[in-house]
Amino acid sequence: QVQLVESGGGLVQAGDSLVLSCAASGGTFSVYAMGWFRQAPGKEREFVAAISWNSGSTNYAGSVKDRFTISRDNAKKTVYLQMNSLKPEDTGVYYCTARRTTGQSISVMMSRAMNEYWGQGTQVTVSS
Repeated sequence: QVQLVESGGGLVQAGDSLVLSCAASGGTFSVYAMGWFRQAPGKEREFVAAISWNSGSTNYAGSVKDRFTISRDNAKKTVYLQMNSLKPEDTGVYYCTARRTTGQSISVMMSRAMNEYWGQGTQVTVSS
């Protein structure tokens, strides 16, 4: 019922910035918590960031805290991930996720299984 489409990935140099966007359709966007995961070559898909339905709560992986910022625009049904000071280890496919808000802490978004909807991903490559 919910479709997520990521965009904004690309090839950048270490230290550069990049902004990813995720456009949602279907459902009622304003009642969904939104998140980002990423998967580097040969590694497990890992949590990056999440934001509550009203932007009141956010959560970040320790590896990206203070460098990445998640935000959302409910009127545009879009969630963003602003990535600053990119490092080669940030390389991977970035996936947008969504979960209908049911009263849980935003921390539940850290679990892959707790995210109901997934986009197809967008590639981010950071060169040294």
